[in-house]
Amino acid sequence: MTRKISILAPEWWDYTTLDDEILDDAARLTPDDMLGMSREGFKVIFYDTLEDFYLAEALEYINAWRQATADNPVGICGPIGPTEQLPLVVRLVNELGIDVRYGHFWGMDEWYKDGEEVAEDHPLSFAKADMELCFNRIDKKLRMPDSNIHFPKADVSDYVKSWDGVRCAVMQGGQGDIKHWAFNDPLKREGKYRDNPPSPKEYRKLNTRVVELHPVTVMQNARTSGGGVVTGVPTKAITVGPVQTWQAEKVSIWQAGTHDNPFGMRLTTLMIGKNIPDSSVPMSLLADHPNVQFNFYRPAIGTCEVEMH
Repeated sequence: MTRKISILAPEWWDYTTLDDEILDDAARLTPDDMLGMSREGFKVIFYDTLEDFYLAEALEYINAWRQATADNPVGICGPIGPTEQLPLVVRLVNELGIDVRYGHFWGMDEWYKDGEEVAEDHPLSFAKADMELCFNRIDKKLRMPDSNIHFPKADVSDYVKSWDGVRCAVMQGGQGDIKHWAFNDPLKREGKYRDNPPSPKEYRKLNTRVVELHPVTVMQNARTSGGGVVTGVPTKAITVGPVQTWQAEKVSIWQAGTHDNPFGMRLTTLMIGKNIPDSSVPMSLLADHPNVQFNFYRPAIGTCEVEMH
């Protein structure tokens, strides 16, 4: 049977094509209900202050890198949304003199324009943000070499190969308005996916790749990073794939309420907690990952009640 047409972008799949019962159930969740969605393989955690929230996120970098040795390299795959944890990572490494020379880092994604990844001097470059907020500020005696820092390029071969032989202790991420991690957006409603989106099994086969971004994602990045100037945001990007995501021992999603809304945070919590994977909600596919943790800033969870402004 043909699924509903999106009310956000009719040529695309997204969460508005789900059955209304799922959407209504998500909107009714209380914060206690969200905590109750924890199960084996899926853990929901609340933080009462932003200080505790971002410190906990920064400590995932430290805990991953401290496991790394010359014979056992270990890394973390990290997001740009959020970024507030990155200066804290620097402070912890430098102040405590933590040797992270054998650690690795994978950037999750990068913008793609005119047939290639944007240069690091592009104002929206994710590599630029990671280097300026974190790696260029770590004491050179403690920092890993540049060869251990991996950013996705238009030619993804080196990036994909960099995952071989290095253990990824944790992949961090945020959640966008379209319910993605990295830029794993829903696909267009075309070709063999005109009537139904890819099955979870099909979507999980996607590797690091160049993607066309859902219009909601373009709008969101203009809002959060570009002062609302939609025309300044590329419409394509390079993103880490589900293939690499399932190579990570743990997937840790950080939601402070700035990149998705109270309904979106509830929806993916419900779908993962109740094991309802659907590729129109890419984040929900993490229901099949063996170790997922959702981290919420408690005051940002809000409600889904109508409030006129």
